[in-house]
Amino acid sequence: MNSSEQSWEGREKAAFFHTFTDLPTIHEDGATVIERGEGIYIFDTAGRRYLEGNAGLWNMTLGFSEKRLTEAARRQYDALPGYHTFFARNTKPAIELAERVRALSPMPMGRVFFTNSGSEANESVVKLLWMIWAAEGHPKRRKLITRKNAYHGATVMTSYLTGKDYVRAFGPLPPDVIIADCPHAWRYAQPGESDEAFSGRLTAALARTIEAEGPETIAGFFAEPIMGAGGVLVPPKGYFPAIQKVLRKYAIPLVGDEVICGFGRSGNIWGAETVGMTPDIMVASKSISAGYFPMGAVMLSKSIDERLSAACEAWAEFPLGFTTAGHPVGCAISLEAIRIILDEGVFSHLRGVSPHFQTRLKALEAHPLVGEARGVGLMGALEMVADKASKASFPGTTRIGERLARTARDRGLIIRPLGAALVIAPPFIITAAQIDELFDTLKGVLDSVHNEIRRDAA
Repeated sequence: MNSSEQSWEGREKAAFFHTFTDLPTIHEDGATVIERGEGIYIFDTAGRRYLEGNAGLWNMTLGFSEKRLTEAARRQYDALPGYHTFFARNTKPAIELAERVRALSPMPMGRVFFTNSGSEANESVVKLLWMIWAAEGHPKRRKLITRKNAYHGATVMTSYLTGKDYVRAFGPLPPDVIIADCPHAWRYAQPGESDEAFSGRLTAALARTIEAEGPETIAGFFAEPIMGAGGVLVPPKGYFPAIQKVLRKYAIPLVGDEVICGFGRSGNIWGAETVGMTPDIMVASKSISAGYFPMGAVMLSKSIDERLSAACEAWAEFPLGFTTAGHPVGCAISLEAIRIILDEGVFSHLRGVSPHFQTRLKALEAHPLVGEARGVGLMGALEMVADKASKASFPGTTRIGERLARTARDRGLIIRPLGAALVIAPPFIITAAQIDELFDTLKGVLDSVHNEIRRDAA
């Protein structure tokens, strides 16, 4: 039988190697092949409709059929279908996008350069930090602080900056990476410990770690305002202001990873504004193009811009870049996406429906399977527990997240399992009625799986 006579699912299984995918799910159930999208819904090759509760991978913020973005792409493809930003060359869309992003920055802003992804952007920041410190006579400042449960990318160095156990599949952590505490109060605060006390304890621990490692060896501190791939972990009140006092004391730059939070997801344009963070460098991706083109951005504060420029003098250039970074089509799409989000009412709409989203999310905390419902803006997570009182997780053999996600898929809802948590982050254009559709379906999913578990235990 030739490939044209096989199903798309069969062809997919034979030809495509999946990444970040639960392998038993592929073996048992195969993949879902998506054919088209309409608003916040996607449709598979059999015509089944799904409400996309994760906006793809957080990034399809304007849904799957925004014609103004495809028209922006068409116009730019007709004018100039591709170019680069090497050797003192540039294009109008890249300049305009840098200006727009620069104007939106919450920090005293220097300049911007572009990459193809958040991973590339964070990887670039590692290099520029090392370059700056070496040029300033501090070549030992190479250590990078990250946090348990953080996610900063899938390139070599950003994988090591990702504070999850699976990165050890690629070998032991290098000595340049330091893992600090995770600011998840529900899981890690001591009994009766207030948010302020928990933040203070983590801050004191960070200061001790810096002293033990040697402040003169540390290049930077990487942090997501809200840990998205960690399971939408919102830091406790006062956490970032306290952390930043320690970082400033030791002259350690703060890198704000806004790949998930940036351009509105947390209810503010930047997650930094939501959590009281004042970064020295910011990284953006995902929503910058509403998922319609691979894009990443590195935003430099004035101080970092000046220091990097001085460091480049010895080499007569910044010896880093990517062939398709600052692609004119991607920049044109991103300009239009930002315009639609901020100037055409989408951001105001997001802020209007977010309270309803959070109310429906929080109501599920009463469910027997849910230990914690947490979130902010238009992002949230449900932490699954086998026992509410002890917060004990289900054993891995239960595969609770995958069971819930599969049941949801069978009922027309796409949600993402992250370990013991379910993550929900729909497109910004979701309506209040669609939020009800999402959570009504999810409530039925939780009930169904809970009943299955009870029957299995009987």
